[in-house]
Amino acid sequence: MKSGSNGCVYIVGAGPGDPGLMTARSLELVAAADVIYYDRLIPPTALEGARTDAELVYVGKRPGVVNVPQEEIIERMIESARRGLEVVRLKGGDPFLFGRGAEEAEAVREAGLDFEIVPGVTAGVAATAYAGIPVTHRQDSSAVAFVTGHQDPSKPDGAIDWEALAAFPGTLVFYMGVSRLAGNSSALIAGGRPADEPAAAIQQGTMPSQRVLVATLGTIAAEVERQQIKAPALIVVGAVAGRREELKWFENRPLHGRTVVVTRARAQASQLSHTLRSLGAAVVELPAIAIEPLIDSDEVSTAMLSISGYDFLCLSSPNAVELFFRALSRKGLDARALAGVTVAAVGPGTAEALKEYRIEADVVPERSVAEGLVEALEGTGMEGRKVLIARAEEAREILPEALAERGADVDVVSLYRTVRGTPDGRSLESASDAGWITFTSASTVQNLVSVMPEGLPSAARIISIGPVTSEAIRAAGLEVAREATRHDLDGLLEALLDDVKATTVS
Repeated sequence: MKSGSNGCVYIVGAGPGDPGLMTARSLELVAAADVIYYDRLIPPTALEGARTDAELVYVGKRPGVVNVPQEEIIERMIESARRGLEVVRLKGGDPFLFGRGAEEAEAVREAGLDFEIVPGVTAGVAATAYAGIPVTHRQDSSAVAFVTGHQDPSKPDGAIDWEALAAFPGTLVFYMGVSRLAGNSSALIAGGRPADEPAAAIQQGTMPSQRVLVATLGTIAAEVERQQIKAPALIVVGAVAGRREELKWFENRPLHGRTVVVTRARAQASQLSHTLRSLGAAVVELPAIAIEPLIDSDEVSTAMLSISGYDFLCLSSPNAVELFFRALSRKGLDARALAGVTVAAVGPGTAEALKEYRIEADVVPERSVAEGLVEALEGTGMEGRKVLIARAEEAREILPEALAERGADVDVVSLYRTVRGTPDGRSLESASDAGWITFTSASTVQNLVSVMPEGLPSAARIISIGPVTSEAIRAAGLEVAREATRHDLDGLLEALLDDVKATTVS
């Protein structure tokens, strides 16, 4: 909490890499910050909640490469706080565990500024848990030591007492220990640690790319080199490493190790992305479209004020539902204005969106396309009935034309338009290794193709939400690997899982 005219410096742990392990406090501070100085190993989505006007400054370091010296990072944080800004120093893991957070906090205090420490989940307990390795176990280990593995054990003035460490009666967890693994292992064995004691290496712990190998203290250095385990990685030494086979769970999820591209608008992608990540996928969000509301128009205003005069209301998508009720609310109205109006939803996804507003759709076709709703209304007397179709500006004319042919008095109101999204270069690069690409509309296909001049990844399998989207995919010269039988997000996910299973078996 800042006092006076100065800002406050928040030294925040972002956790080991899985976005789900960021604390509520860390997310709250990211959302409120004026400036964020962030490290290399923060979760990939850690900055998504930042304000659009926040200054985001990368100050990360790679092994052997220092982009911004530590002294400069501290100077810039202090200068920002003195300008009255709320400063977040976002660090991977926990700032007080091999994170130099204490040094930064001491410098801020010496400058006469306020600071707050926000602990983060550290890799030593998180990556090991995701690897199925408990750092303590009633039968194996009642103590755990966290050790920097970066010091050279051959140096006589090193800070680590290797004989004492070898005699430690519990689990050893080495951070930053890959480059010196051979020397560290030899030093432990020389100090009396059994060469046949179980040991493990965990690369990219808690991330979809996580890799784990289990060996012995005497063989792990050679195995790490043979299997090309790279930093960032943890080394675990102790009997608990031998429990990995019976306790591993992370790699057992159905999409572990698969990279899936989500092309929905950024505001809508979170639900699908969250589900995919929970199933083990590495998710690349390429917002090929953005939703531009049109609810300030005169035609929308007129439709909302006269809604009770319609016999039928047809809503074309979850976007249409959300914007319809937003427009209704602007006129001081709510779901009660639909009393006596028959509500039709184009597909189960739209029907689910209506339930959030306490509306149960009267008509829901199995197919989430206009043709499906036309079929569902077959036999319903439409002669002289007044119908409002609320939809996207660029929607096809199949539904209004079909209802007009049956004698309905049809009004069409455009609640939004889809415009081309702008995926960032980093996401486009990440997508090049994708195994699967999901498309949820024809516009996502057209827009993504237009922003990827070199083409979509040739090896990627394309999953379509429905026939209209599939038609656009084929029109772009691409092949549909699988089309959802239910044309909503659950159906899309089911199609993806079926395709992953089928390709894995084959």
